[in-house]
Amino acid sequence: MADVPKREQENIEFVFEVMGGPDGIDAYDLGDALRALNLNPTLALIEKMGGTKQRKLKMIKFDEFLPIYSQVKKEKEQGCYEDFIECLKLYDKQENGTMLLAELQHALLSLGENLEDEQVETLFADCLDPEDDEGMIPYSPFLARMCDRPDML
Repeated sequence: MADVPKREQENIEFVFEVMGGPDGIDAYDLGDALRALNLNPTLALIEKMGGTKQRKLKMIKFDEFLPIYSQVKKEKEQGCYEDFIECLKLYDKQENGTMLLAELQHALLSLGENLEDEQVETLFADCLDPEDDEGMIPYSPFLARMCDRPDML
């Protein structure tokens, strides 16, 4: 098996129980499985690792997933909480930890690996504090929830 510690293997087994079946997980769900394990792969990396853009084209078994997990974990091109904070500080015109909700929405919809409208709506519903009367939101708690960093809330 790949060089994956026992505790991480248990987490992977849990993800497989939730997302997969007896044949493994659908390669279409590879990115979601990796993200459920607190990794942040790019779409290009997911495709390189065997992810598909359509369901039922390919299944990934547990033993096949472990080396994928190990390799993605070693990738250097994954952003982290601190990287995202630095990025959003560019939109913090008042330097008080807030930014316009409209600017965050625009960035998520149009920059980098852009999201779809429904994905942004779901993300906002799950992670975003309400905007104030001026349309501003605190971006640090949003990123803490998004990156699963309760110590930063």
